[in-house]
Amino acid sequence: MKFTESQLEQAIIELLSEQGYPHVQGETIQRNSSEVLFKDDLRAFLIEQYECEGITLTEIELIIRKLESLPASDLYGSNKEFMKLISDGFLFKREDRNQKDLFIHLIDYSDKDNNIYKMVNQFEIIGFEKRIPDGIIYINGLPLVVFEFKSAMREDTTVYDAYIQLTVRYRRDIPELLKYNALCVISDGINNKMGSLFAPYEYYYNWRKIDGTEQIEKEGINSLFTMVKGLFNKTRLRDVIHNFIFFPDSSKKEEKIVCRYPQYYAANKLYTNICEHRRPQGDGKGGTYFGATGCGKSYTMLFLTRLLMKSAAFSSPTIVLITDRTDLDDQLSAQFTGAKNFIGDDEVISVENRAELREKLKGHDSVEADDQTLQGRISGGVFLTTIHKFTEDTELLTRRNNVICISDEAHRSQINLDQKIRVTENGVMRSYGFAKYLHDSLPEATYVGFTGTPIDATLDVFGEIVDAYTMTESVKDEITVRIVYEGRAAKVLLDNKKLKEIEEYYSRCADEGASTYAIEESKRANIQMNAILGDLDRLKAVAADFISHYEKRVSEGATVKGKAMFVSSNRPIAYALYKEIIALRPEWAVVKVSEDGAILTDKERKEIKPMERIKMVMTRGQDDSPDLYNLLGNSDYRKELVSRPRNSLTKSFDLFQD
Repeated sequence: MKFTESQLEQAIIELLSEQGYPHVQGETIQRNSSEVLFKDDLRAFLIEQYECEGITLTEIELIIRKLESLPASDLYGSNKEFMKLISDGFLFKREDRNQKDLFIHLIDYSDKDNNIYKMVNQFEIIGFEKRIPDGIIYINGLPLVVFEFKSAMREDTTVYDAYIQLTVRYRRDIPELLKYNALCVISDGINNKMGSLFAPYEYYYNWRKIDGTEQIEKEGINSLFTMVKGLFNKTRLRDVIHNFIFFPDSSKKEEKIVCRYPQYYAANKLYTNICEHRRPQGDGKGGTYFGATGCGKSYTMLFLTRLLMKSAAFSSPTIVLITDRTDLDDQLSAQFTGAKNFIGDDEVISVENRAELREKLKGHDSVEADDQTLQGRISGGVFLTTIHKFTEDTELLTRRNNVICISDEAHRSQINLDQKIRVTENGVMRSYGFAKYLHDSLPEATYVGFTGTPIDATLDVFGEIVDAYTMTESVKDEITVRIVYEGRAAKVLLDNKKLKEIEEYYSRCADEGASTYAIEESKRANIQMNAILGDLDRLKAVAADFISHYEKRVSEGATVKGKAMFVSSNRPIAYALYKEIIALRPEWAVVKVSEDGAILTDKERKEIKPMERIKMVMTRGQDDSPDLYNLLGNSDYRKELVSRPRNSLTKSFDLFQD
């Protein structure tokens, strides 16, 4: 089914009416055409909401003036300040200075939902030019959501034109409206997307689920019903405005993050599960989140952290964010330390070592002297660290049960609780995995795991999968490109000498105390993965086949030029394959701004970073050979690559598995 623009507008008005948004025709509203606030609605809300506190009409006018005084000329700054006021509330000094300050919320976020909703269409606004947005959702007189529609029947317009109308024309001509904007919706009936006013078009997404329990996401016209019933359920929309729109504390660009549906549902489900499994009544297993590529897990962690920090049930908990690699820790640290206002805690830091973490957990209030382990920080604080720092000593950090540990990559070193035994000249030596030291340090904490590879051990440590975002969903949301597989076998024979080396290695493992079961399992995996995949003759064949296949596809125009990626089973195999490719195409290792003969603009010459045609992308190790160590670059170089625009890195590419 396809709509004309007016039919689509009417259909959405009717759907929103079913959700509790009364329709008001814009031309029936009596007002100055340059005004965008419904001041009578805002007055009525404030009078009823703060009647018991004796709020005066003069005080209400001061609140309205506070909102109107936000300068539309600084649209990003004013929108950021407004969203802070509406999501967190603000202290208001009374007309009578002898009275206690009022804490004002412009929206009633309680279950009472004492709010005034309106869906207004064809609302004429005169700014620098006259503009008529197709639809605006007002809550308590505040224009929080703007809709722009296009017809899927017209070949000369697309939903992208609706995006341009919102983010270019309306921003230029009626910024007074948009300084109050929470989010935008663009639709042609078939394509229905939502996002931030400041976001590029590719960051506008469908809202594919109504309550988060559906297994199959809706497409086409059905996705319109899903968005209205899902995002615009009044409770859900209030929650999104309250907890799921993020501005960094400071940013060099206009950055405003509106949650996507998988982030919203995952954060809320995890929060509920943490409450249910919190110690001492629960088992401390807060749940596992399975998120495939494109799930936006770092923002899900951020939204979850805000929910926890704002929760009365947890009395301002302490959050410990744990990664298993320094580069992941750096990425999360940069995001979280720049989100103190959003999280609602000034102490958001990356801790250097275990001693610093222990110091941060110490409080100022003394308790019983015979139990110093309880002498700790009462509440608050977000601390980022790596799992490895928990092996520095085994001293108890705290027994508080309002500590939440959120683990990234929860399928690797964060689940190894088992004891390890080694027989040495000095006797039997016992040690434990990193996760054992963590759990002993924070025995009453609740543990939450984020992983893209859920395994049984992950569920044993963190609990059952609470929510999931699959690769199929990521592809449908156009975040991950569709994978088309073409098998290209590189046959190899494994000689007896290699087999003998493998057997000798496992004999040494047995002598050092490894169990028979562990050895047999490792044998099955490693004989197949390392010995066979890493065979030099095989890698030569893979390199030659890849170059032939790749250059043929480029010459035919069958792939985006320059886009290909190898996934290797381990670092040595990746490096060996890299050397084989360079041996066949040495010019691919030469640092250039562009290929020979390419014509660049002045802007491109300034922005494009010179690099080789082929790059190794992996964390470097302290024991790497000098050639490999230097090839991978230092941490500053990797951070620079991470900060580059994603469009240059994540367009369609050919994927090869060696």
